[in-house]
Amino acid sequence: MPPSKRFAASSDLRGYHVVSESAPTTGTLPFRDPALPLRKRIDDLIGRLTTDERLAMLHQYSPAVPRLGMAEFRTGTEALHGVAWLGPATVFPQAVGLGATWDEELVRRVAEATSVELRAFHYHRPTAIGTGTNSLQAWAPVLNLLRDPRWGRNEEGYSEDPLHTARLGEAFCRGLTGDHHRFLRAAPVLKHFLAYNNEDDRCVTSSGLRPRVLQEYDLAAFRPVVASGAATGAMAGYNLVNGRPCHVSPLIETELRRWAEATGHELFVVSDAEAPSNLVDPEHYFDDHAESHAAALKAGIDSFTDHGQDSATPVGRLRAALERGLIDQSDVDRAVRRQLEVRFRLGEFDPGLDPYAGIGPEVINCTEHRALAKRAAIESTVLLRNNGLLPLSRDRRVAVIGPLADVLCEDWYSGTLPYQVTIAGGLEAALGDVVVSEGVDRIALHSRTSGELLGKTAFDVVDWGGGVLTLRSVENKRYLSLKRDDGSLVAEQELIKSWDVTETFRLIPADDSFLLQNVLTGLYAVVDPVDGRVSVTAENAEDAERWHRELLHDGTAEAVELARSADVAVVVLGNHPLIHGRETEDRAGIALAESQDALLRAVAAARPETALVVMSSYPYALDWADEHLPAVVWTSHGGQETGTALACVLLGDADPAGRLPQTWYRGDDELPHPLDYDVIKAGWTYQYHRAAPLYPFGHGLSYTDFSYGELLLSSNTATVNSAVDVSVTVTNTGSRPGSEVVQVYVRALAARYEAPRLRLADFRKVWLEPGESRTLEFRLATDQLAHWDVGTGAFTVDPGDYEVLVARSAENVVLTAPLAVVGPAPAPRTGVDRRVLAVDFDDYEGVTLVDATRTTGDAVTPTGGDAATLWFRSVDLSGAVRVEADLAREGGDSDARVEFWTGEELLAEIEVPVTGDRYTWATASADLAAEVAGVHDLRVVLCGGFRLSAFRFSSAG
Repeated sequence: MPPSKRFAASSDLRGYHVVSESAPTTGTLPFRDPALPLRKRIDDLIGRLTTDERLAMLHQYSPAVPRLGMAEFRTGTEALHGVAWLGPATVFPQAVGLGATWDEELVRRVAEATSVELRAFHYHRPTAIGTGTNSLQAWAPVLNLLRDPRWGRNEEGYSEDPLHTARLGEAFCRGLTGDHHRFLRAAPVLKHFLAYNNEDDRCVTSSGLRPRVLQEYDLAAFRPVVASGAATGAMAGYNLVNGRPCHVSPLIETELRRWAEATGHELFVVSDAEAPSNLVDPEHYFDDHAESHAAALKAGIDSFTDHGQDSATPVGRLRAALERGLIDQSDVDRAVRRQLEVRFRLGEFDPGLDPYAGIGPEVINCTEHRALAKRAAIESTVLLRNNGLLPLSRDRRVAVIGPLADVLCEDWYSGTLPYQVTIAGGLEAALGDVVVSEGVDRIALHSRTSGELLGKTAFDVVDWGGGVLTLRSVENKRYLSLKRDDGSLVAEQELIKSWDVTETFRLIPADDSFLLQNVLTGLYAVVDPVDGRVSVTAENAEDAERWHRELLHDGTAEAVELARSADVAVVVLGNHPLIHGRETEDRAGIALAESQDALLRAVAAARPETALVVMSSYPYALDWADEHLPAVVWTSHGGQETGTALACVLLGDADPAGRLPQTWYRGDDELPHPLDYDVIKAGWTYQYHRAAPLYPFGHGLSYTDFSYGELLLSSNTATVNSAVDVSVTVTNTGSRPGSEVVQVYVRALAARYEAPRLRLADFRKVWLEPGESRTLEFRLATDQLAHWDVGTGAFTVDPGDYEVLVARSAENVVLTAPLAVVGPAPAPRTGVDRRVLAVDFDDYEGVTLVDATRTTGDAVTPTGGDAATLWFRSVDLSGAVRVEADLAREGGDSDARVEFWTGEELLAEIEVPVTGDRYTWATASADLAAEVAGVHDLRVVLCGGFRLSAFRFSSAG
């Protein structure tokens, strides 16, 4: 049925808006007077706070001020796909699953339900620390782009595309904030600013962003959300950008807060956990913590999430910074003001006017939210391949196989599942008769020293790839876990969900036996020869106990037997969100775990009618499955209703309505280096990747068919700063109702810059009954054809030829129409009597982007200190007779120089002086051999270890 019928309007859901704004005011102080303008109320309250009280508010745990009736305030409750860490709450699909819905209204409703439950926790449930109330500041959504599918936190983002991410991010923010004209239901905080897409060494690695990538890609996900006014805050990332930690980035002020100016509200920017301390250790960016905290505050960090509940340490550092003159009172007050604005907007100081006071505890995991969780899980399911096997006939006997067949996992930012419907459970409820096998081996481990059985139980072993195993006791169904206080092993963990995962092990062959090694600690199990006690304390293999591995039950053999006995096999494979790819750990590759791949092949050989369901936080290379299986389906870890939703899709009760939010690459496709953030040059995402993917961005099949009518543009010509109307008719030509995601892309033809292969400009999800047609209209502004012009330092729409494309995915274009943009040709870059920033190159080789100073500016340096080349296209050098360069060089024995070339002609060469420090800059110059005339492609060559921030050609005058 159409979206308007599938989702009931929810502005009055459960009667939440119950308190009239005509409620009487309380208190006599001006900041308590709701009739006063917000700014005056904040001014009055700040004026009543002492310096110590203001400083204390800069920590995550802002203390109460009883004399003013101010309550405690804590920044941040995790709410990525449901309320997290506060107890059982409705769990929706992971963010990457919500991204797969391509449905802004659905995402808004998920966020609305999340914020309603967050209000319920705020009003009715105690905090984990036992004091205060649960925070209404929601640390969500994550707008980091899914550039690299190996990113450990891939599950937290929406998409690899900035427009798609921004649209869903804004929808999520609006769902959190609610639609009250004055009060926020929750205050969304965007994570993580900026260019954060790797976990390995994340606190010390730098994301190199040249201006085009910065403006067209990474900032493009955040800019529309902030400018819309939907967000109330942002969190800085752990990483560095161009050599400078995000927590002292000038982009917080020059970009983030500048975008927010037109909204009438400032962003409240918070640090990530322990990141302020990281500025000294491990980043060594500052010499002491007072200096680093001062720099972060001045850069725009308003709240310091550091040292847990120990406010004394970070506040003491800030007090020391104030006493040393590194910050002044206005810096403190500015941050306090931003916090207070959020608290006022959340209604803290107007309890009598609270429009959400009627929210009771019964809303947590209520019927409506459970139904919404099911709908979201259905809408996020993607049918990757189907050769007629799906939907399954109900009269066929189904075997459900695989380590994820009968279990649901929580990820780190997941709420606590109030209940769980597994895929096996969902199919069993729908069909009544399914057979289930995890397909895992059951083993016993006998000590060679004592002969005793490890844990006095047998274990079911799940191999998660790379030799990493979990051992689940057959007796109590709980995981073997390492107790780090004494190294003992106990099978007591019902759920794997902790920051330090102690439940993963390796069984390492050693002659005719095995060693048991804990993955987290790297230590080996030993057996006390006196009392037989097992502890994981050995540091090397030589001292480790030898174990005899006895196979009690062959999981693959059982799975094959069940598959043969059934008419259809549904094999459920994928990842555990806390093993391998996760926060602090990137994936090494994109292949399925070896054991999972082997299980799949064995089952498919026994039962060709096999459907693969991949339940995962990220893409996999499924080349073999795509070639040999009749059906492949993907779902993220979809929350409590995953099994119900998958059963609906597999059996045809619902159309598979999801579309991929990121590219699924082939197994033999060599991906760029994880730390290469230049999406343009490296070839990341559908925009620039050159090899054909296995499943492209936007891909997803339906159980029905769609046809597209003529693509019409209101005009095939446009001028800069104009727009054209685009219309296309979509018809459901099949026999079933279904969803289609109509995707509109644009691309430049014969561009003077390296343009994207194509770029998403708009999209719309539609539900059509059989035979139904709908004409969709899109407004395409020529701004959407813009690129960042490094010559002018601004977004520019070049005149020339473009195409508008309507597609079912980035690789399945169904209609195209030409569009010509008319206007004056772009002028060459001014190269004389103008300072040219070194980072404003058109192309480069062997360059690393670095910070010019600790507070502002970027520079370039040869990677590894060897040689590097910068290209600047179409530079007007007419009249140039001299060139000067801004340079920094710590030292070195060898000579260093910078050369300026046009074609094969060396214009000038500058010897680089030693300045003594990477942040100490000097200007050196050289005369050109002759005055230059005309427009040229300029080549700048850097030889040796130094930094170049800018250069300037000067004329004779």
